[in-house]
Formats: sequence, structure tokens, C-alpha cells
Amino acid sequence: MSPTSLVHKIALGMIPGVGDITARKLVSYAGSVEAVFSESFRNLTKISGVGEALAKAVAGHEYLAAAAKEAEYTEKNGIRVFHYLDDDYPFRFRQCEDSPVTFFFRGKADLNAAHILSVVGTRNATQRGRELCQKIVAGLSEHFPELVIVSGLAYGIDIAAHKAAMANGLPTVAVLGHGLKTVYPSIHAGIAKSMLENGGHVTDFSSDTLPERNNFIRRNRIIAGISDATLIIESGVRGGALITADIAASYNRDVMAVPGRPGDEWSAGCNAMIRCNKAALVEGHENIEYLLGWKSSALTVPVQPKLFPEMTENEKKIYEALKTGGDLTMDTLARALDMPVYKLSTVLLQMELAGLITPCPGNVYRIHG
Repeated sequence: MSPTSLVHKIALGMIPGVGDITARKLVSYAGSVEAVFSESFRNLTKISGVGEALAKAVAGHEYLAAAAKEAEYTEKNGIRVFHYLDDDYPFRFRQCEDSPVTFFFRGKADLNAAHILSVVGTRNATQRGRELCQKIVAGLSEHFPELVIVSGLAYGIDIAAHKAAMANGLPTVAVLGHGLKTVYPSIHAGIAKSMLENGGHVTDFSSDTLPERNNFIRRNRIIAGISDATLIIESGVRGGALITADIAASYNRDVMAVPGRPGDEWSAGCNAMIRCNKAALVEGHENIEYLLGWKSSALTVPVQPKLFPEMTENEKKIYEALKTGGDLTMDTLARALDMPVYKLSTVLLQMELAGLITPCPGNVYRIHG
């Protein structure tokens, strides 16, 4: 891709009012991305859905300078720019008429992997929901070691899905509602950085874009479109997870949900979807493999569990403290071990990903198992 072409592709996605469907119309009419910016105002107004205000914005070329700056940023920071006309544009997106015309990717995950699953749910996840997420992802990882888990880096089920993927050696991709210069929520910055080693970050927002409510609704179409199916683990009767599920269904993608007990607030959305035949019932990873027709070629080889994995000195101190004192908060551990919270939180994250400890509500930690 030439630098000029890259600038024009980025600019096309920056013009306010030019959505993904309209952008495709512009390119189809002009013949190429570059030609869009060469068209006259009068010719642009002839395109269905393009009014005078939009034609003026396109013909004005004012976004080319911003796009050039963005292109420079992507090249300096190893960020890939995908465009819908590129050969390596994710094939699943090609089936979605409003998939991002241009999007940015940082990381190593294969966005055209054979198996990709989106896992989303409430931000108010229960301990049961987090444990089910871990169990389902762990089960899938045994048969599909290259499976990519996609979620939105939000609190609750989203971050639980990312952590479960990393704990089981799976690549995981976060779809962001802002630019790549930002991590939101900031408390998940450590996880976000760690997932770049094997997974990645996806966004269709330019690097300087800050988190805004409407951005997260818009990003849901990427979560739904980039995967084979969407799994909902806990959801109230309203929320972003159900929006993602509706979008996935509009793309003719499978939607699955984990049921909960009648009356549980954070299972009401899942139960309603199952009851109305909007989602298939999932109780374990076997259901997902069956519903999606995934066939494993992996041989089941018994693995001797490592009872005492190698731990650093700090990890040993934390492990012994939890073993002796039972469930402890981060603040209690910090005081007992005379360790700064910022340093302790990093070690706790590594121990969690290694399957040594389990986080519980209230910033409490316990030995796993």
C-alpha cells in the first residue's frame, strides 16, 4: 500500500457523516478511494444518500491532513491498517454490509483464524459468571489451541474472557471504543498490554479518539462481525451484550447464552433470549463445539498437572500469605507483605494468569482450586 493510498483510506473513515455503507457507495461511484477525493462537489451530490453538506465535506479535502498525521502514527507504532478492499481484510467482515471500511490493529493475532469466538456479558459479573467463563474457555482451549477469543476489555465478563484466554494460552483480541493511544478502563491497562504478546487490539477510531458512550455501541458491530459466533455469559434485561447479540443475529451469526436461575438479575437477559429462541442454550464448551460444528483434530494427551509451578520470590510470599490467612484483600496483602499496591497488583495479575490464584468480588484474592 503506498503512503498516498494509506492516507486516503484513513481519511475516508474520518469524515463525519460518512458511515461504512456510504463510504462504499462513494468508492463504487468514483472507482477508487483516491478518486473519491478528486470528485467535484456537483458529482458527489448525485450519489444516493450524499447530500450537499456531506459532499462539501468530502470535496473540501480538510481531513487529508489529519489522515496523513494518523498514517504517520500507525507506521511509527507498528499498527496495521486494514481496508475493505485489501486482500487480507478479515473474510468474516466481508459478509457484513456495515463492517468498518477502515480499521486499525495492533498485535499478533490472526484475524482470519479458523475459529474465532466473541464472549461478552454484564459489567456486573458474579463469581459464578466468571468461573463459568473460565471453565468454558479452558474447555475450548483443549481442542482448539489456536482459537481467538474476542471481547471488549470492559469490566465484568469482558475482562474475565480476556483473562481466561490468556490463562489458557489462547490469543485474545480487545475491540476498543476509542483510539489506540488510550486504554479504557485504565485499570485494565496491564491486561491490555499483556494481550499484545499473542492477541491484539482492534478499533475503527483514530488514535486520538477518547472513550464516549456512543463509541461503545458502535464498536459492538465489530465484536459481532469479526467472529463465528457470540456467547453471552450473564446479562441483565438491557445492556451492551444484548445489543451485540442482536447485531450478530442480523449478520446470520450464531448467538449463544448461558442460562441462570429464575429471578437472578444478571441472568435475566440470557434467560429471555433463550426463551424467545434468540440464543441457543450453552452449559459448557461441548455445546459450543456441537452448535458450531467445530471438529477437533487434536489428540487428547494426558498431561501431568504441575502441582508446584515455579514461582518468583514475591509470588511465593503472596501464595503463602493466602494459604495461611485465607481470602485476603489487596490492601491487606500489601500491608502484610510491605509491598506497594502498584507492584502487588502486577504480581497478582501474573499469578492469576498462571492459574495460581482467583480474584473475588471486593478486590479479594484466594488460592485457586
